[in-house]
Formats: sequence, C-alpha cells, structure tokens
Amino acid sequence: MEHTSFPPLSRVAICGGTHGNELSGVYIVKEMQKQKVEKIGSVSVISVLSNPPAIDVCRRYTETDLNRCFSDAKLSSTLTDSAAYEMRRAHELNAQLGPKGGEKAVDLIIDLHNTTSNMGVCLILSYLDWLTLHICKYIQTKMTSAPVTVMQLNDSNADGYSLDMLGKHGFAIEVGPQPHGVLRADIFNMMKRTLDFTTDWLQEFNDGHIFEGGEVETYSFLRSVDYPRDASGQITAAIHPQLQDKDFTLLQPGDPMFLSFSGETVKYEGEPVYPMFVNECAYYEKKIAFHLAEKITLKVPSISVKN
Repeated sequence: MEHTSFPPLSRVAICGGTHGNELSGVYIVKEMQKQKVEKIGSVSVISVLSNPPAIDVCRRYTETDLNRCFSDAKLSSTLTDSAAYEMRRAHELNAQLGPKGGEKAVDLIIDLHNTTSNMGVCLILSYLDWLTLHICKYIQTKMTSAPVTVMQLNDSNADGYSLDMLGKHGFAIEVGPQPHGVLRADIFNMMKRTLDFTTDWLQEFNDGHIFEGGEVETYSFLRSVDYPRDASGQITAAIHPQLQDKDFTLLQPGDPMFLSFSGETVKYEGEPVYPMFVNECAYYEKKIAFHLAEKITLKVPSISVKN
C-alpha cells in the first residue's frame, strides 16, 4: 500500500470574514479571539478576521472580492495609492500568513465561508492534496448530523486566487444555506463541529497516528452557467423550482433548469453533471446561476507525520 508522510502541522490559521457578510466564520473567529485561543493541543492557532472593514458594514467586500486577490500576479503587483482596500489587505495577509509558496508560510489555512445555496457542509479544495483530502475523509467519517461533500477547483497546485492558497496546505469550509448578513444557530454549529473535527485530526496526525488510505469522493469543477438574458443583458428567468436547493443532485438532459418570467421552462442539454452553488446570492454579480461538476472517486495513500 502506498504511503506518504508530511512534516508536523504546528501553525494553523483559522480565518473568518473573508466575505464580511458570511457571519458564521466571523463569529467563530471573534469568539476564539475573545477567549484568546492561541493553542489547541500541539498546534499554534492564529485566528484572523480577514476583511475587517467589510465585516463592520456587513458586506461581502468594500471595493473588490478579497477571495480573488491572492493570485501570484496580484500579490507581486506594486500597490498604488488608488489600489482597492482588498488588494492592500491581500498583501498584508500574505505577509502575515505566507508568503504564498514560501517555507515560512503557515502549515494550514482554514477559511470559513457561508453560502445561500443548499450545500450543507462543503469542503472546498483549491487543488488536490493528499493531506487535506485525508482531513476531508476524516470529517466525512465523523460528521453524522449533516452530509459532507468535497469540491475541488483544480487538479494541480495551480496559481490559485483564494486566501487558503497562502498556506502550505489549505481548504475552505463552506456551509449553507444561510442568508448573507444573517446568523443561524444550526449553520453556525455545523461549521463549528467541522472545525472541531479538523483540529481533532491535526492532533491525531501530530501525535503519530497513521491514517489509512482509501477512497474520497469529490466533485470536480467543470464550468459555470449564467442565467438566460435578453439582448440588453437583463436576466429573463429564475432557477427552476425543480432545480432550486438540489445542489449535488444529478442533473440529466431534459431536466428543468430555468423558469422564464413568461412561464417557459428552459431544460438542461448536455452530459449528466452535478450542480452546486445553485442560486448563490453573491454570484449574481459574477453572472453565475450555478456551477457544474463531475463526480470523481480518488484513491488516497495512507499518511503519517514525518519523523
């Protein structure tokens, strides 16, 4: 059986408020800071409110989406006086938690997000990484109160643009449905349990536990779908009721996809795929009605801490 090992994970960053109106992560981090949580077992913990001005006004961002500001090009750019706040903040976070791709970067970044979509607990990997896949596998085994899905954006360690890319390893915990600017106890608790299972895994890993290999089911991003629009660019249809809230449910040719304002059904044409982030509020400005993914089963090797 294939086996691989990694250095101990001694420094972990837990980030909330990368989007200032996604309140579960904001309040988890605020509570950690209030309780002065700086160490969990053998792990040093850095709790970060990623975008304080956006949190203060309960908006996704103040000038531009912070979670799109961590590409190599943006982090290496020269900041001017006219640079958006989020661009300046990305450079600050890179100095605090990175540098991206550097030896001094924190070992793991966990970025906490909410979605208005019916995603349950979704663990988002910017790229495939055996260590984070093992964390996902562990959470799926331990979480009994909610389904846990794993979404991957890229196969390789490409030039990702999200905050979790600053660490040696990283992933996002995305929990929904929760309206932006609203705090729901059930969603908050789902996120808190997911985070607790993650820190449990870190402790077991650092203590020398061998995590056996096996399979992890992931949803691999394929493409995004926009709403139907007229010649002037105005939306002409909404998500069909039969698709609404059906994240990660197989979408087959002929299935209803949109319902036009005049009452006509727009049906899906193409290979069977899985929709996710269905009718996400924040994606209207990005001209995205939902993402499409294929389901992939990955075989992961056993792993342990490197002696």
